[in-house]
Amino acid sequence: MSFATLLLLVGAGVGSASEADALIEKSMSDTLDTWRAGQYEQLFEQLASRGTTTRESFVKKMRGSSTRPACCWQKMQNFKVVDENGLEATAYAKIGLEGTAGSPSSATREFKLTFQEGLWKMQLPDVLRIAGTTSKKGSGKKKHNSKKARGSNL
Repeated sequence: MSFATLLLLVGAGVGSASEADALIEKSMSDTLDTWRAGQYEQLFEQLASRGTTTRESFVKKMRGSSTRPACCWQKMQNFKVVDENGLEATAYAKIGLEGTAGSPSSATREFKLTFQEGLWKMQLPDVLRIAGTTSKKGSGKKKHNSKKARGSNL
């Protein structure tokens, strides 16, 4: 009897992890669907780590990009939750992309998600990076140069 109880407990634990993973996957999939549909105002609300980015500047950047998630089974492949602690999660996935001829056809990487307002939210910088509207190096140089320029004016 104790062996059967042990099996039930182990099964319940696995189910909970699977349920959490499924919620994270669904949240990420829903976010990609919102992006694909061009609903950028709603997409802004679905994202975490907005920093100083305003809704208006985000929408403008996204409208300026022709890159968007692919449809259907190509949208998100090889999804796996790598780590999850209740408030933050790291997921690995291949995101299929459509857009200009020069853009990559997919982005395979880890994505950070944050649990806010009862939802798992992708990070705004990740979406901008995948959309091709920003890059870490370019934005870092720009900030550095603007600080340097301000210092020389004082």
